[in-house]
Amino acid sequence: MSNPRITDIVTTLFRMVLGLLFALHGAASLFGIFGGNRGSGEAIPFGTWPGWYAAVIQFVGGVLVLVGLSTRAAAIVCSGSMAYAYFVVHQPDGLLPLNNGGELAALFCWSFLLVAALGAGRWSLDAALGRRRGRAVAEQPSPVAATTGS
Repeated sequence: MSNPRITDIVTTLFRMVLGLLFALHGAASLFGIFGGNRGSGEAIPFGTWPGWYAAVIQFVGGVLVLVGLSTRAAAIVCSGSMAYAYFVVHQPDGLLPLNNGGELAALFCWSFLLVAALGAGRWSLDAALGRRRGRAVAEQPSPVAATTGS
């Protein structure tokens, strides 16, 4: 038996922590903070393929998932970037993540796919904007009522 309230809280916290961790990886690579790119203390040079673009996806996508804005689309892009990282960077060094160092890429990939499937949840900007739009639509007079005089 599951409690929907606890499920909402846990999935929201999961989404937020996942987005935060991903955004921190991107910030480290883009801005050279938190130890920099791969612990080098340096930022990735602007426009370097694929590292700089991956860092932009990590930072922007992570922030979007963290706050729950355009969550499904951001999560799909983040999941795809991690699938790319796994198969292009890690998988050539061995089949299994334990052998090729790709555990983090695999976990991020599948975690973002889960967030894309579940959506942002009740406590997100997506949900807040949806509630606001719903109120705005409900407050507008119906086109039928306006033409019939009802």
